[in-house]
Amino acid sequence: MAQDQLNSKIVVIGGSAGSLEALLDLLPALRSDINIPIVIVIHRKTAPGSPLVDVLAIKSSLPVCEVDEKEPVRNGHIYIAPADYHLLFEADHTFSLDVSEKVNYSRPSIDVAFESAAEVYGAGLTGILLSGANADGTHGLMVIGELGGVAIAQDPDTAEISYMPEHAINNHVAHHIMNVQQIAAYINAL
Repeated sequence: MAQDQLNSKIVVIGGSAGSLEALLDLLPALRSDINIPIVIVIHRKTAPGSPLVDVLAIKSSLPVCEVDEKEPVRNGHIYIAPADYHLLFEADHTFSLDVSEKVNYSRPSIDVAFESAAEVYGAGLTGILLSGANADGTHGLMVIGELGGVAIAQDPDTAEISYMPEHAINNHVAHHIMNVQQIAAYINAL
């Protein structure tokens, strides 16, 4: 096990267009006894009654739920950022939701979530950027790295839409480049 895997206290995964397919491959590959929280920030439509949580829960052996304001971050759970809110992490290890302006045309913004998590968890954070069609997540991965965390980008050759992970790689902010199976193995070793 690598040193960076020994430090990890939380995993935050960001994605946009094409990332649902990656998540549907990733979640079934995760161990059922993972003892850290996994938080997913995905660009999605704001329509009420989105089936995203239900779709991901079917594929996961871990409990999956949408984040509520001031909810504690618990180990062994998968959290989904709600549509149309920025997801923030508080020093007391609770979530908060924010409706400020969109960042990178998105709310939730992956950059906002990555930066907030990095400020709270520092070297204990693993940030993973999946498929997508804009630059959201690159700045956040840079902040994760600056604060001692681990930044992973999906291998663009395996991403349905390669722009988002490729942008992070081209800006030299990803410590590791992995396909979905390698990401699953990495998380399982935490």
